[in-house]
Amino acid sequence: MKLNNCTRWVWLFLLMIATNVQAQSLGDLFNKETLGKVVNAVTGANNNVQLEGTWTYKGSAIEFVSDNLLMKAGGAAAASAAENKLDEQLSKVGIKPGQLSFTFAADSTMSTTVAGKTMKGKYSYNAESKQVKLQFARLLNIDAKLNYTTSNIDLLFNSDKLLKLIVFLSKQTSNSTLQAISSVADSYDGMMVGLELEKL
Repeated sequence: MKLNNCTRWVWLFLLMIATNVQAQSLGDLFNKETLGKVVNAVTGANNNVQLEGTWTYKGSAIEFVSDNLLMKAGGAAAASAAENKLDEQLSKVGIKPGQLSFTFAADSTMSTTVAGKTMKGKYSYNAESKQVKLQFARLLNIDAKLNYTTSNIDLLFNSDKLLKLIVFLSKQTSNSTLQAISSVADSYDGMMVGLELEKL
């Protein structure tokens, strides 16, 4: 008998719960931490963050601060629409897939390359807060929330911080483009915006 994809995911989910989780009650079985472990196992998310290497820009990233805000905004469709609008505006300032990269070294130094121009700096990661600090000499110090898997990272900012990073990285910024990016972020209250990067 052939199983459809949905049924396969259900069986995988149940198998992982059976082998990895020792629940005392139904409440324990479906608590946020337990579900998070299962999702991380399926998606490849990892608490052991290894930033070293080169990560290239894949597209914009959006995250709602809470599930309630996501539902109020219209759910996944709203997040997808916001990402598309943000991609469009970032493209106008030269931030396109494959044209922006971050290289993190083991000694906490980093380099960022945009359209052939490289800027050097330092970074640090706080595992407790899941925040990465990006420092470009005295020109720009900025914190980002980091979502990590072994093949992708999201650098997420409040909209004003993302605008500062974009202005710093791109000489092509115009007031109208910055206003458009700000407008996308402001139209979804409680949303963090940023960059999705994939490891080369």
